Amino acid sequence: MAVLNNIRKHGIFLIIIIALALFSFVLSGVIGDGNTPTKGESTVATINGVDLLREDFMKKVEAVQRTMGPNSPTNQAMNIVWDRELRRVVLEEQYESLGLTAEKAQISNSLKITLATNPAFQNEIGEFSELKMQEYIASVKAAAETGNTQAYSAWLDYENSTVNTLLENNYFNLIKGGLITTLAEGKQEYHFQNDNIDIEFLQIPYTKIADEDVTVTDKEIETYIRANSKDYEVDPQVDIQYVSFLENPSEEDNNNTKADISKLITDFAATDDITEFVNINSEITYSDRWYLKNDLPVEIADDIMVQNLNEVYGPYKDNETYSIARVFETKQMADSAKAKHILVRFAGLSSASQDIVRTKENAKKLADSILRVVKKNTNKFDALAAEFSEDLSNKDKGGDLGYFTQGRMVKPFNDYIFDNKIGDIGVVETDFGFHVIEIDDQKNIQKAVKVALILKKIQASEKTINDVFSKATKFEIAAKDADFSALAREEGLSASPVNKIGELDANIPGVGENRSIVTWAFNEETNIGDIKRVNTNNGYVIAQLTRRNPKGLKSIAEASATVTPILRSEKKAKLIRESISSADINEVASSQNLSTKTANAITMANPTIAGAGTEPKVIGAAFGLKPGETTKLIDGVKGVFMVKVTAVNNATDLQDYSAFANQLNASFAPSINTNAFNALKNKADIEDNRASFY
Repeated sequence: MAVLNNIRKHGIFLIIIIALALFSFVLSGVIGDGNTPTKGESTVATINGVDLLREDFMKKVEAVQRTMGPNSPTNQAMNIVWDRELRRVVLEEQYESLGLTAEKAQISNSLKITLATNPAFQNEIGEFSELKMQEYIASVKAAAETGNTQAYSAWLDYENSTVNTLLENNYFNLIKGGLITTLAEGKQEYHFQNDNIDIEFLQIPYTKIADEDVTVTDKEIETYIRANSKDYEVDPQVDIQYVSFLENPSEEDNNNTKADISKLITDFAATDDITEFVNINSEITYSDRWYLKNDLPVEIADDIMVQNLNEVYGPYKDNETYSIARVFETKQMADSAKAKHILVRFAGLSSASQDIVRTKENAKKLADSILRVVKKNTNKFDALAAEFSEDLSNKDKGGDLGYFTQGRMVKPFNDYIFDNKIGDIGVVETDFGFHVIEIDDQKNIQKAVKVALILKKIQASEKTINDVFSKATKFEIAAKDADFSALAREEGLSASPVNKIGELDANIPGVGENRSIVTWAFNEETNIGDIKRVNTNNGYVIAQLTRRNPKGLKSIAEASATVTPILRSEKKAKLIRESISSADINEVASSQNLSTKTANAITMANPTIAGAGTEPKVIGAAFGLKPGETTKLIDGVKGVFMVKVTAVNNATDLQDYSAFANQLNASFAPSINTNAFNALKNKADIEDNRASFY
């Protein structure tokens, strides 16, 4: 509604914009050749020299979106296709260089396995049939020749997917075959886990020097970032701040909606055709059902249950709607019941299996025949359910459904149970077939009502929409020459910052899916401080670009939180070492007013020192010493250490290390595929232009 109102309001502007767009389109055709797009215009990405063409890529994105559902985000579907295409191109290059192919017999066997459970490819005894598959291929191919290509294209895609899966498995199996752990590595792993040492150690903690006594400069942080560039690389990012102008209904809109629905009260109370009146005047269609008190909203339940017949209750407000209600029928009804049934299906029902061939007429005759038998002798119900019922969940329980509440079952079934008495038996048709039903019990008999409801949503009027448009426009103009945040505060608004937006991001916190903001922010012609107004589903967003960070290294501010503690520890370690001249562990302990401690049975597999934490560098140095030897000062994670080895306890050699070799294999195998592909991806030459298209 908001969009339509805006179109109506600003029609003259739209005409001008469309005219200019058409002129630009014609002009571009005059200036260029008008036929051949440039590579940048037609190529979504280039991976190792292979172009992903725009048209083909977009078709695949559309296909994925159809699979995901109508409301799926385009960005999510695009990323799925990107991952698939990147994997395909990178791995196909490997297949070609190695001469890997999928043989016809392999493909046939794989199709046989994957299609074995599909009834369309099974013979009379439920086994996979090569003939059935060939018949299917021939039929969809013939259909494609007449113009219906969808099924045949889907089959070719399935075949290609099968071939890719085979090639991928063969490729990664070759890698795994070359990474078999040797017995020598098994022996090394055994000693890594079981050799241990006893130590006497001294830890001079970094906390001995106060943080404020050690200064870390921005220049030092920058130098560290550059020296460790791989750890601090970032993709292009932008920061924005924005304010929202929402087209929410005003108090006047609220009052007008209440007045409009109030005008219906007299006619609503008098009408004889309730269903038609509701369907004409309400934004929800009439629902023909009985309501118990617990089924009604808590706010109105008490009032509705004591309402006089055919009097109109309301109007009452519920969130963003006004409603009026008319109780036009009452009765006593159970809130829950117990029943059993015998289900007879017929061919053509969506719930019927393919082996059901009986017609609807024959199904009705069978249900009526069962009904006559059980009416004469209800004791036969359980046996007949076991023999004839096609509800596999309860046929062996005599068709018993247990207790269920009102409204839980499909309407015809539900109505029979709650409109009749305990002991009644009848036949009811639903979308599942014909049911022979016996009512076993009904609980908590109480008042039930039939309620007709007319609902009107409180919507923003054209005046409200115009006011919001005017406010947003004024803010947009003023923000170009003012401090954005200060202006927002003056207007009683909140400027919301959003940081580290990626070039392919789509979701803006607080705004939702909005690629137009991201595209604008990354546009080369957009400058820091520029303002943009963007339409949303419920109004406008005025955004300002506050920072743009090109692809490269993190800024000093971004990296400071992680780099500063590292550099501070390094400086503290240097100060501690400069204060020590002795190489004797006890003398050093004395000079630092500390005591040495002991730790036993430390392994390289678990380099943790009791009371000091995990210190792999310290333990690694200690394992290089003989009993009685002492390390030099070592800069550890939580302090400067000195370690004296008091005992080396080597594990007894084994005759066979295959168990440890197998253990290594088992730990490596699950990650080989992922690690190998990531290595290929990191090595690939990728020119990614997706942000220009999405």
